[in-house]
Amino acid sequence: MKNFALIGAAGYIAPRHMRAIKDTNNNLVAALDTSDSVGVIDSYFPKSAFFTEFERFDRHLEKLKRKGDAVDYVSICSPNYLHDAHIRFGLRNGADVICEKPIVLNPWNIDALEESEKESGQKIYNILQLRLHKSVIELKEQVDKAPKDKIFDIDLTYLTSRGNWYYASWKGDKSKSGGIATNIGVHFYDMLSWIFGDVKKSTVHVHEHDRAAGFLELERANVRWFLGINYDLIPEHIKEKGLRTYRSIQIENQEFEFSGGFTELHTRSYEEILKGNGFRIGLARKAIETVYDIRHKTPIGLVGDYHPLAKISLAKHPFNRS
Repeated sequence: MKNFALIGAAGYIAPRHMRAIKDTNNNLVAALDTSDSVGVIDSYFPKSAFFTEFERFDRHLEKLKRKGDAVDYVSICSPNYLHDAHIRFGLRNGADVICEKPIVLNPWNIDALEESEKESGQKIYNILQLRLHKSVIELKEQVDKAPKDKIFDIDLTYLTSRGNWYYASWKGDKSKSGGIATNIGVHFYDMLSWIFGDVKKSTVHVHEHDRAAGFLELERANVRWFLGINYDLIPEHIKEKGLRTYRSIQIENQEFEFSGGFTELHTRSYEEILKGNGFRIGLARKAIETVYDIRHKTPIGLVGDYHPLAKISLAKHPFNRS
């Protein structure tokens, strides 16, 4: 049984990590969050120590170490802009680190963290759970078997509605979240580059606070992508079902179905990490470079091969004056 500490216990994704720790028969000994709305811990580890102040959390982990009960892993579910600092904290405490995506906001942060990893002798793992999804693995196998000169045409659409709270939180601050492409799109970019190869060219057509669209030329695919968090963008037939999220990947005009099978992926990720097979920090580099590039590009508007929703979204945009 391994000892875990968790940073960011009140966040949306934290319960998946708690469940993964429990499902792999390990123990959460300490958790940290500036918010004390963490009753979810009772469902998994009611005996875990909890802190709202970093200094007391740090002191507690030091006391555990001196007693011979040192933490083996630090799981990080904190806001994106804090990942770098919290990863370093975990390494300094002699623990391996498991961090949610995006692992960092800037590509050069990966270089520095890899150096810290070497110096500490510890390992940094990133949660890239789509690489463990059965349907995604099968798709990669099909692509690998296809003729090497085959270029696939792909449309990626991901709409996940967010209320007004989003803009008052750290997620609505681009300097803290990295913006929409980083916050909700990074795992899709990782999946696509894992299957279809490196990015050769990236174009951004639209980039607003609540939507972004662009085109990626990969080694083996041309990808038109659209991301949005505005409920108005959700297709009517999805709204009629009472749903607020729409996810679609069309490959060669055929829908790629991978809507199920997500509930166990964090546990699967932990199982692989505990066996020494997890996704190390260097594997996140391509996706981090992609979203960093998207974040800093100037949108060119409706020019070239753009996603069909780009034009519709501009027409619906409350700030559109054209």
